[in-house]
Amino acid sequence: MTAGTQVRDLNIETRNGKAIVENVSLSIPPGEILGLVGESGSGKTTVGLALLGYCRSGLKIRSGSIRIGETEVLAKATAIDDLRGKVVFYMPQDPATALNPFLRVGTQLAETFRDRPDEAALRKSLGEVRLPEDGRILHAHAFELSGGQQQRIAIAMAFANRPRLIVMDEPTTGLDVTTQAHVLATIKALCREHGVSALYVSHDLAVVSQLANEVAVMRNGRIVETGPAREVLGTPKHEYTQALIKALPRLKDRAAPIVVEKPETLLSVRRLKAWHGPFEVLHGIDLDVPRGACVALVGESGSGKTTLSRCVAGLHAGLSGTISFRGQELQHAAADRPRDLRKRVQYIFQNPYSSLNPEHTIGRSIQTVIALFERVSRKEMADRVADALAQVSLPKEIANRYPRELSGGQRQRAAIARALAAEPELLICDEITSALDVSVQARVVELLQDLQRRRGLSMLFVTHNLPLVANIAQQILVMQAGNIVEGGNASDVLDQHRAEETRRLLRDTPDFTYEA
Repeated sequence: MTAGTQVRDLNIETRNGKAIVENVSLSIPPGEILGLVGESGSGKTTVGLALLGYCRSGLKIRSGSIRIGETEVLAKATAIDDLRGKVVFYMPQDPATALNPFLRVGTQLAETFRDRPDEAALRKSLGEVRLPEDGRILHAHAFELSGGQQQRIAIAMAFANRPRLIVMDEPTTGLDVTTQAHVLATIKALCREHGVSALYVSHDLAVVSQLANEVAVMRNGRIVETGPAREVLGTPKHEYTQALIKALPRLKDRAAPIVVEKPETLLSVRRLKAWHGPFEVLHGIDLDVPRGACVALVGESGSGKTTLSRCVAGLHAGLSGTISFRGQELQHAAADRPRDLRKRVQYIFQNPYSSLNPEHTIGRSIQTVIALFERVSRKEMADRVADALAQVSLPKEIANRYPRELSGGQRQRAAIARALAAEPELLICDEITSALDVSVQARVVELLQDLQRRRGLSMLFVTHNLPLVANIAQQILVMQAGNIVEGGNASDVLDQHRAEETRRLLRDTPDFTYEA
């Protein structure tokens, strides 16, 4: 049995000497999982990458020790190529970034083994992550698989060589709750079975409470609290840990009702069908979004939530039925809609990595939206940009930075700010909080609720996060296989649900195990 992973007094700084990570020490026994939690920008991912002997551009490891089994990662004699993938394996947040779209899954999986495996070994590897042990998956390309299947392939690649340590950076962020539950159970079982240590980097305290043996809490590059998960999350000592737990949404909470003097339907969808190529994926959808209300769309991956929201925004080709806004029927394509109506309906994409132009500063991206719909002076433009950033708890200095210079949570807040800058009436939110830590998520939800009250903002809110839905939505629509199988007031759907799909989603939702 190896000694697991030991990190001692790790210090990471910028090239000009500014401290980013200070005196971080961690210990992960073989077969156990350490949850590393904290807000965006706290240094979680920086520490995780350092365990591979890597720092992002502009940073360097100043001092410390990282020992994985018998290997000292920071020793000059350590061969990095032999270390990565064999001693330590990194699993990114987005499995699509780890899989080559031009190679078949079997080819990529085979490349991760030390010795060239036969097909039987590859099929066994698929079986370990609960994928069918047949040729269909092995001969498929990554883009032909669902997000959950892609993530399981990434897990199979991670465990192929039985590394001493696996660094998992938010690996279930984009998964629906049912797939997430299966993936987490797979990770936990494989770590225990093969004696592999794991560092699980996450902002999802509910997931960490169910998965991790121990928890370390990071803030501003330092570990502020560490210990057994039950102690840290059940009886936290540090005020920062207490604040994170307090900000965690819970299913038992309910969104405040929105009081409107004259109830009015802002968006109406009737008999909506949609196709992906020859395949019908939406089968006659009817829905209404009242003015000033939040309507949540929930369901597993592939249920049609994003397709439906893209149809409403005019971003999906191949549909039939009617979409009406303020009683006016909309053209199916956004480009054919009047500019004023495009301004009133804004879409926030799930992935800020691809929705923000990497060649534009955040300020320029926000300015582009404002300039598309209005003519304003230079000073007013600067004020509008600063105000949009302030609404999502970002300092005005962020306007001068590029997306690559921001954390994932900061990028997503910038994307939300860009949509809000247009001052829309309907905001279509496609998993917009999946990359946010709980405290920032709580502030964004509070912001959206405030905009509901002050400006009568309406929302179509697509998410896998049922506790979040309970906190923000007045109505819930449950989707399955392109149909709405249940809908109504949020409390009725969550407490008196009738559909089996709703019961399954609630059963698989990770609940915070401990109460402080």
